[in-house]
Amino acid sequence: MSPTRPRLLLVQRQTGPVMQRIEQSFSIAPVPDHRLTTRELLDMARAFQPQAIMTATGLPLRGDDVAQLPDCVKVVATVSVGTDHLDIPALHARGIIVTNTPDVLTECNADMAMLLMLAAARRAGEYTTLMRAGWGRGLAMDEMLGTRISGKRLGIVGMGRIGRAVARRARGFDMKVMYSNRRRLPADQEAGATYFSTLTDMLPHCDILSLHLPASPETDGMINADLLGRLPRGAIFVNAARGALVDEDALIDALRSGQVGAAGLDVFRNEPNPDPRFLELPNVFLTPHVGSATVETRTDMGMLAVDNVEAVLAGRAALTPVAA
Repeated sequence: MSPTRPRLLLVQRQTGPVMQRIEQSFSIAPVPDHRLTTRELLDMARAFQPQAIMTATGLPLRGDDVAQLPDCVKVVATVSVGTDHLDIPALHARGIIVTNTPDVLTECNADMAMLLMLAAARRAGEYTTLMRAGWGRGLAMDEMLGTRISGKRLGIVGMGRIGRAVARRARGFDMKVMYSNRRRLPADQEAGATYFSTLTDMLPHCDILSLHLPASPETDGMINADLLGRLPRGAIFVNAARGALVDEDALIDALRSGQVGAAGLDVFRNEPNPDPRFLELPNVFLTPHVGSATVETRTDMGMLAVDNVEAVLAGRAALTPVAA
């Protein structure tokens, strides 16, 4: 491979089309076959001296870590929308441009939220367990009943791109859409949804609550026992955003007591080793942080990250830079 090609450090393999493009345009170090630690990433960066790093969620680069990056690094491109794993001010202070991959995963993440909603409401996890055990008997008319989501009241917390995409899907189920957001949307984006200026005012009206916020110090643990207690008893809770938004002790207590009737969760505080208590609860449907996990979306994310890297290394503006 030509030594004149820019050096790109990958923290994990990308889809076939993305890897093909990278291998044609960059010099790359051997791609790890396991989930890297921050220490391993820094060791690789010092050894390989890359101009660019393509990283992902779950691999933190904080202040002390950023200080240890070699001076040759010009851009850190995360193949994700979320950037809570990166210390953006510290990276910018070193003159390193940070990019992410918004928009391209909106539809798939909204699909995942609906999957979680339906699976939690219709007891998909329990039905799968029953089938894998052999089924073996007919169910009574009043046995293992789920909840119909059609016509229910859906509360969306965070009405950004993904929240609005979930709202569009919910209208196909004739759901009444409500939302809580830092600011009210223009009427064309609101599309008939009911705005609540405070989350506490919205919660008592929610048959289903779905989170679509980024993680930040301000949102850490925001869904706590008090807020869960304001939901109608038996409400369904969905989180396809970030595990850090939720006080998991409070959610587990609410699921055990029936205050929350069921939950669909794609994200957790301690990934990839979520609280084992979730696994003991039959009224929880769990997936391993795979909201964007389709061939189409992961390819689009990887391609956008490469677009950003190429732009920055060529002296052009990044397509999707992350501000401080």
